[in-house]
Amino acid sequence: MTYAGQGKQRDVRWDDEAPGLGLRIYPSGRKVFVLSYRTQGRKRLITLGPYGVLLPEEARRQALKLRARVLDGADPLGERRAERTAETVEQLAHDYIELHAKRHKRSWRKDASILERDVLPRIGKLKAKDVRRRDVIALLERVHQRSPIMSNRTLEVVRKMFNFGVQRDVLEYNPAQQIPKLAKEVRRDQWLAASGIRVFWRGLDQAKMTPEVRTILRLILVLAQRPGEVCGMTKAELDLEGGWWTIPAERSKNGLPHRVPLSRLALALLEPFLDREGALFTRALGKPIHVSALAHAIKRNRATLGVDDFRPHDLRRTAASHMTGMGISRLVVARILNHADAAVTAVYDRHSYDKEKRQALDAWAEQLDAILAGEVERKVVAIR
Repeated sequence: MTYAGQGKQRDVRWDDEAPGLGLRIYPSGRKVFVLSYRTQGRKRLITLGPYGVLLPEEARRQALKLRARVLDGADPLGERRAERTAETVEQLAHDYIELHAKRHKRSWRKDASILERDVLPRIGKLKAKDVRRRDVIALLERVHQRSPIMSNRTLEVVRKMFNFGVQRDVLEYNPAQQIPKLAKEVRRDQWLAASGIRVFWRGLDQAKMTPEVRTILRLILVLAQRPGEVCGMTKAELDLEGGWWTIPAERSKNGLPHRVPLSRLALALLEPFLDREGALFTRALGKPIHVSALAHAIKRNRATLGVDDFRPHDLRRTAASHMTGMGISRLVVARILNHADAAVTAVYDRHSYDKEKRQALDAWAEQLDAILAGEVERKVVAIR
C-alpha cells in the first residue's frame, strides 16, 4: 500500500475485522497501526506501533484489548500522555526543596545535599509515581554500607519529599512509609567533667585552628548556645552596654528571638573581635564560619584537646550538665538553652527569665574560672 492522501493529510486504511483499527500511511511511506475510539464524547487516535514490527494479527489483538478498556471507562491515549509528562524523582526533589524546604526548614541545605549525593544518582530518573518500597530500601542499604546513621537521615528526607508529592497529587502513596530505620541510634550523652574541661580549654591554645574557631568553641561552652548560632554572631546582635546578645528569630531554632546574657568571661572572649562590623567570626572573603568547620577542627586536634568521639554540640551539653549540677533549676537551664516548651502552661508563662538566666550564666562563668584554676568542687547556687 502506498500513500494516497493529499499534502500532509492523514491517509488511514481501516480494518474490516477490528473496529477502529487502521493503518496510517505517511507521505514518506512509513506505516503505523492506529486505533480510533471515543471517550467522554471526544474522538481519540492512539498509535499502536509501526507496521512490520507489529503484524496485523497482533495489532488486532491489541486493538480489541484497548477497546475493552475503553468500554470500562479508560482513556489509553490520556494515560500515555500522563505517563510521558509524569514528574520524575529529580523534578519532585527540586520542587520539594524550592517550594517546601526553603520556606519551612532552616536546615534545607542538608536536605538538598542528601538528595543530590545519595538519592538522585540512584532513583532520580524514575517517575515518582513508579517508585516502590523496594527501590527506597535498596537506596538506604547502599547508604548504610557507607554510613549507618546517614541512612537514617536519608530515610527522613526521602519520606518528607514523598509526603510533599502526595500532598501535591504527584503520587498516590508514599513509598517510604513504614520503612524502619536501618541503623540503631543511641542518644548521645557526651559531656566533659571538670578535668576534661581543663584539658580541652588549655588544649585550644596549642590546637591548630584559627582564632575565630578557637573562640567560637569556648563561647559555646561559656554561653551554652547552639554552635551554628554562635558561628553566625554579628556586631548588631550585641548590646555591650547592657551585656546582652539577642539571637534574631530568623537564626534561632524555634523561630523566636532569644536573649542571652553575656557574662564577664564571654565579654572577654569577644573583645578581640568587637572592632569588626557584620559577622564577628569570618573566614576567607568575609563569610561567616560554617558550623562544619568546628567539627573538622576538633577532629584534627583530638589528641591535643584530650577528646575522642566529641562534637561541638557536646560543649553545650557540658555547660547544661554542670549548671544543673550546681543547683540551677532545669527550667532556667532550659530557658538558657532556648528549648521549645510544648507544655500548656508555657502559653501563659510570659516571664522573660532574664534575671535568672543572667544569674545562672554568671555563676557558670565563675565555676569555669574555678575549674580552670584547678578548684574542681562544685558551687551550689540558689536562683530565686
